[in-house]
Amino acid sequence: MLLPYLTDAALEQFVRLALAEDIGEGDHSTLGAVPPTTIGHAVLLVKDTGILAGVAVAKKIAEAVDATLQIQLLKQDGDPITRGDIAFTVTGKAQSILVAERLILNCMQRMSGIATYTHTLCKIIEGTSARIMDTRKTTPNFRMLEKWAVAIGGGLNHRFALYDMVMLKDNHVDLAGGVQPAIEHVTDYLRAKHKTLKIEIETRTLAEVEEVLRVGGVDVIMLDNMSLTDMKQAVALIGGRYKTEASGGITEATLRAVAECGVDYISVGALTHSVKSLDLSLKISVVP
Repeated sequence: MLLPYLTDAALEQFVRLALAEDIGEGDHSTLGAVPPTTIGHAVLLVKDTGILAGVAVAKKIAEAVDATLQIQLLKQDGDPITRGDIAFTVTGKAQSILVAERLILNCMQRMSGIATYTHTLCKIIEGTSARIMDTRKTTPNFRMLEKWAVAIGGGLNHRFALYDMVMLKDNHVDLAGGVQPAIEHVTDYLRAKHKTLKIEIETRTLAEVEEVLRVGGVDVIMLDNMSLTDMKQAVALIGGRYKTEASGGITEATLRAVAECGVDYISVGALTHSVKSLDLSLKISVVP
């Protein structure tokens, strides 16, 4: 899966910082109670139904804690899972397995919940030309994994952060003095900085859509909190000249109707800001 933000360096940094946060000066519970010579065998047990995500992260975490841990993958990221499935097994020093356990579960449970919900929404709009897309409404310092989970679930990633795309939202438009000055100012800025970035602009009314069409210079037009009637009219006005994104107040109940308006993308903040984690657990036993 080619995701520009998902580099080895970024993933290694995440794992290093997350382990430092969790371990600190040491896992005194494990160090005090479990002999260093004890060998354990653990299974990642699925206790829910959905789409699995975070297997690759779990492997990185285990390897970072103890390179001698032996991991056998039985499921891959993106696989459908049901209660009773085993995603993978880990064999090695019991102390190391216990140290890695919580971070592995925290990442996989949340990522699997996001991938599952993304998959659910993608199925709702199946057969239309629209695609489900995420937003920047993510958990601080966990965005990379949350957006990765959206992609695993079949969704599209919007811009990763503030630096890789221009999005002129309502506040930008209002503070710039309107649609035309907002577009012109940012175009001049990008030219002066020798940057080539896609530009998206939020529109709230059909009048604003018409103004964007008159000014031009953008790549995507967001249709924010529009009624289905206005959204259909906006798509017709745009006529395929620019990509379109529906956003704002879209629920599972309204999702299909929005997709049938003919938009290219539907952004859903709930993919990452209010998703329910999937129930997974790591069961460890002593190897005789």
